[in-house]
Amino acid sequence: MRNFYLLGLCLFFFIFSKAQDKAPAYPLITHDTYFSIWSFGNGLNQSVTKHWTGKKQSLLGVIKVDNQFYRFLGEETKDYKTILPAADETAYNASYSFNQPETGWNATTYNDDSWKKAAAPFGDDKTAKTKWDTDNIYYRRKFSIEKPSKSKKYLKLSHDDNVIVYLNAKTIYQKEGWVHEYIYIPIEDGILTAGENTLAIHCKNTAGGRHLDAGIVEEVPQGSKILTAKQTNVAFEATTTQYTFNCGAVNLQVTFTSPLLLNDVNLTARPISYISYVAKSNDARAHQVDVYFGASSNIAANTNNQPVSAWKTAKNNLSILKSGTVEQPVLQKKGDDLRIDWGYMYVAVPAKFKAQQYIGKQDQNISSFIAQKYPQQNQLLNSKELELSTVIPFGAVSAAPVEKYVMIGYDDVKSVEYFKEQLLPVWKKSGDQLFETQLARADQEYFSLKNKCAEFNKKLVADATKAGGKEYADLCKMAYRQSISAHKIVYAPNGDLLFLSKENFSNGSINTVDITYPSAPQYLIYNPELLKGMMSGIFYYSESGKWNKPFPAHDLGTYPIANGQTYGEDMPVEEAGNMIILTAAIARAEGNASYAEKHWATISVWADYLLKEGFDPANQLCTDDFAGHMARNANLSVKAIVALGGYAQLAQQLGKNAEAAKYREAALTMAKNWMKLAEDGDHYALTFNDKNTWSQKYNMVWDKLLKLNLFPDEVYKKEINFYLTKQNEFGLPLDSRKTYTKSDWIMWTATLADNQTDFQKFVSPVYKFVAETESKVPISDWHETTTGKMTGFQARSVVGGYFIKLLADKWNIK
Repeated sequence: MRNFYLLGLCLFFFIFSKAQDKAPAYPLITHDTYFSIWSFGNGLNQSVTKHWTGKKQSLLGVIKVDNQFYRFLGEETKDYKTILPAADETAYNASYSFNQPETGWNATTYNDDSWKKAAAPFGDDKTAKTKWDTDNIYYRRKFSIEKPSKSKKYLKLSHDDNVIVYLNAKTIYQKEGWVHEYIYIPIEDGILTAGENTLAIHCKNTAGGRHLDAGIVEEVPQGSKILTAKQTNVAFEATTTQYTFNCGAVNLQVTFTSPLLLNDVNLTARPISYISYVAKSNDARAHQVDVYFGASSNIAANTNNQPVSAWKTAKNNLSILKSGTVEQPVLQKKGDDLRIDWGYMYVAVPAKFKAQQYIGKQDQNISSFIAQKYPQQNQLLNSKELELSTVIPFGAVSAAPVEKYVMIGYDDVKSVEYFKEQLLPVWKKSGDQLFETQLARADQEYFSLKNKCAEFNKKLVADATKAGGKEYADLCKMAYRQSISAHKIVYAPNGDLLFLSKENFSNGSINTVDITYPSAPQYLIYNPELLKGMMSGIFYYSESGKWNKPFPAHDLGTYPIANGQTYGEDMPVEEAGNMIILTAAIARAEGNASYAEKHWATISVWADYLLKEGFDPANQLCTDDFAGHMARNANLSVKAIVALGGYAQLAQQLGKNAEAAKYREAALTMAKNWMKLAEDGDHYALTFNDKNTWSQKYNMVWDKLLKLNLFPDEVYKKEINFYLTKQNEFGLPLDSRKTYTKSDWIMWTATLADNQTDFQKFVSPVYKFVAETESKVPISDWHETTTGKMTGFQARSVVGGYFIKLLADKWNIK
């Protein structure tokens, strides 16, 4: 059997003619919204790896072949020398004014003697040394330097909100929005001069907090002996991302595996990924090979200036590195653009590999690898930006491939707060409270999980290709890990499984119902229990009396705090329709209505609300809330109609024949009236009262999938034919108001087509967007159809909606 395995690896290294998979960003480590590391853009070694938010969380890989070094993973972080310190380095005072100054205030010659002077940073948070609570702040700081060096200079800046920065009266940076850490902006040569200089900044508060601090640094040249490995291929699958490199006389295959096999909840919830390396000589000679892997402690910090500690241990035949913040503020922060700063990251390697593990600064650790002189300390306390380094000796590598691996994991200690109770990670429910035990189990399961993942990857591609073609299958592969890793699996105090989403790159809500709705198809296919896990918290919110409106809440809070809705406005028809439709879909997937029966009283209240208010919706938001309020929304009306049809279907399954007949008749009557009111010639309008408009009627897909037969097939056909005349280069617009779109809804709309040719006409522009977009981030589901650039959103769970055609195929819906 091993001979076949080696033959397969050998064949892999010779098949370089395969076209590289194209994605805007590549998933590397993907488990939940906090433990999620990606390679943005093209080559794995062309940039520092990042959290899905775009903040740097460095993974670094270097291979030594004989006496030559090649970097294949990530990029070495820059080292800076301070020219003008920011407040995180040295206390300083700056001149400031809250009132708009006269013209020329940003010039070196301006007299700011009348301005106040105080300590930075300025703001209204706990880090501020000087209180800023007005709309605007104007900041000036004079400094002198000798003749500037030739090294690249950078503005070091932290700001909240909008900012414009001047150096010697020249604009060097301008941005609308804010950042939650120091960023480094290149300064053009010649602006910084010998003698006196002036840094001047205007920062404007638009919403939320205030913060301002700045300095200037220069890059320290790296005297590195490391070459860049040549990437020869990248191939992503549902659970793996695999790269191949030419490293001189050795070829290297690097595979990132997050074993998210949804039929096994405990495995999916175990936050441990594998990074495997397979090395093989390409010149028929033997070569000495060592592989270096470094992981930044920033993976366990929200910002790179947070103090961290790290430790080296050994347990269960593993060598282990561990790091976390000194502060450990468990569940103390909530919001969107945040990273976890409690709990501990782990890097583990089997003791049998005889690896060297050590802790230090990245540049020092790389130097130690080059010199092969490794520091021996077992801990490093209260430091910043540490590197957890592992060197694996491969020995003499020849024509026979050699495979070794490391594991990277995260113990978040407490995962979310759920109605005032802090919930444990799932693996701690098994009785063993040590994360090291989970690492040992993952080590024992490496080869079996590798095979299971390969089998699953192959089946997903085969099924998705059959359902929608190759481009569709590629989109499903890309969506799979992204959707899962925008959630957290926990158990509620009453024992319910919870699968809680974060509304990434939006408002940071936890368990948003109109995020659950588009995400649902992936989980209806692979494990309906996880879809129940998205819904059970919303049911509990109503059934506990904590939410007493006749329709569901929009959300349960702001991630990771699920103590009740924090979104500023309800979406009554949207959320009631979503919950009922998905309950009917669960019954279809499971072949029984037991989940609906458990929550029947609550569902009935929502159905009654839709019966009264759903057909001709009042002015309100729908899931496309970014498009604004709308009254008489024809697509929202479809949702209400389909939901009532789904409720009738559930009632029939539960033997509630009178209710089934009443709501079935109501839904049929509404559908007939809808066709009259929305009629607009060769299509149906955006709203009942605004002809010569149009919109994607994506909600209608559940009429088809649930076989409700509320709308005639002719309605689907009319809409599909019309949509095909409205497509742009990168997809079908959401509606007639704008040229932007939502790619998940395109997939739903396309599934209304009655033939593969038409379906693929909708898929191809979406695939083109994903493959060619300039927006190199985890897939954005909201993009511009004319330019292929993201409009907003990234790394969200809603791409699980891409699986709807595969779901239709599974349910044998033609």
